[in-house]
Amino acid sequence: MTKPEPVFALIDCNSFYASCERVFRPDLARTPIVVLSNNDGCVIARSYDAKPFVKMGAPYFQIKDVLRQNGIMAFSSNYALYGDMSERVMSVIESMVPAVEIYSIDEAFADLSGIPGDLTALGRRIRSNVQRYVGIPVGVGIARTKTLAKLANHTAKRLQAQTGGVVDICDPHKRDWVLRNTAVSEVWGIGRKMKAHLEAMKILSAMDLAKADPTMLRQKFSVVIEKTARELAGTPCLELGEEEPPKQEICSSRMFGKRLTDIAPIKEAVATYTARAAEKLRAQGSLCKKMRVSIRTGMFNPDEAKYAQGALVELPYPTNDTLMMTRAATTAVDRVFREGFRYSKAEVLLLDLRQPCEFTDDLFAVTQPQTSDRIMSVMDEINGRWGRGTVRSATVPAAPDWGMQRNLMSQSYTTRIDQLWTVKCN
Repeated sequence: MTKPEPVFALIDCNSFYASCERVFRPDLARTPIVVLSNNDGCVIARSYDAKPFVKMGAPYFQIKDVLRQNGIMAFSSNYALYGDMSERVMSVIESMVPAVEIYSIDEAFADLSGIPGDLTALGRRIRSNVQRYVGIPVGVGIARTKTLAKLANHTAKRLQAQTGGVVDICDPHKRDWVLRNTAVSEVWGIGRKMKAHLEAMKILSAMDLAKADPTMLRQKFSVVIEKTARELAGTPCLELGEEEPPKQEICSSRMFGKRLTDIAPIKEAVATYTARAAEKLRAQGSLCKKMRVSIRTGMFNPDEAKYAQGALVELPYPTNDTLMMTRAATTAVDRVFREGFRYSKAEVLLLDLRQPCEFTDDLFAVTQPQTSDRIMSVMDEINGRWGRGTVRSATVPAAPDWGMQRNLMSQSYTTRIDQLWTVKCN
C-alpha cells in the first residue's frame, strides 16, 4: 500500500491571551487588550487592535497614559485561565484529526496525511468548532511540510478578510504565490541576525530561500537552515513531534511582589518554588540528585545595593520528595542570605535529573523510601483534583504577602468554583 503524501496543518490561536480574556467578557469584543508579565511589569501580549499603539515588552508604568488615551484595557497574566483554555482548544483539535503535536500553549501541528476530501473545508470545520466550543478564534495553515504550514498560517492571519482564516497551499501555484509574497524574516526560525545574513546574500523572500542551494546553506550556517530551505521547497524534513524527552534541568523562579529584607519570607518563597519544581519533576517521572538555590537583589536600580549568590545542594539520594527537597532548599538559604540587602528574586534549579533506573549506585546505597513515593502520589492526586496547593508543605503559605502583584487579573472562570462566570437575568 502506497504511503500517502504528508500533509500538515498548523492551528494557531489568534492573540491567545487577549482572546481568553474576551471569552468571558463579551463587552470587550471591540476593546483593544494588552496582557502584562509577572508583577504587572511589561506587555507580553496584545490584541490586533492594540498593536498600533503599544510595543511588545513596553513597561506598564510608562504606557499607562497611552493605554487610557486609546481606550486599551490592561490585564495581569492569568496563567490558570490560559492553561485551561489551551487544554480545551487542544481537545477539540485532537477530536477532529488523527494525530496532534502541541507546539506551544496556543498552537498545534496536526497530521492530515491521507485524509480525503477538501482540506480547506476541514480547516474551516476545525476553526468553527474551536470557536463554537471554546470561544477562541484560530487560524489554520495547511501544506506539505511543517515550515510551509507555518507560512500558510501566517498568510491566513495576514489576509484574514480574504481567506476566512484558512489557507491551503498544497497546490504548487498557491505555495509559490505565498513564497513570493512573504519576506524571509517571516519564515519560521529566521531571527534578526539570520535575516541580516540572508539579506546580505540577496535572499529577501521566502521564495529566494526555497531556491537557495541547501548544501551551501548548511556549510555557511547550519543544518537547521538547510532543512528550512528544503521544507520551503516542498521536501518534508520535520516529522510530527514525538513525545518530548524528560528535561535535564527544571527551574522554578519568580520575582517577589515586593522587596524582601528578612530571611523568613525568602525561605517561604524558596519552599514554594521547590514544591512547584518537584511537581514538574514527578510529572516527567524523574529523580533529582542536586539542586541550586539562589537569591538576588534588583540589578537595575542605581540607588540599591546589589547582591546575588547561589548554593549547590547535594541530596542524600535521588529523590522527588517535596518535603526532603524543601528542607534542603530552605537550609541552603541560610548559606546565601546576607543582611542589609533588598531581595527581589529567588530561584530553585533542579540538576542531575534521571529516570529511576538510570542511577547506578552500589548495593548498599540509600534510596528513596516507598512511603515517600506513596505520600507524593497521594498529594499529587489530591492537588490534581482539587487544585494546586490543596495539600502542601507547612512552609508554603496559602496567600503570601510577597507573592506576585497581579492587581489587574481577571477571574479564574474555569478553574475556581468561587469565581465561576455568573449571568444576571433582568
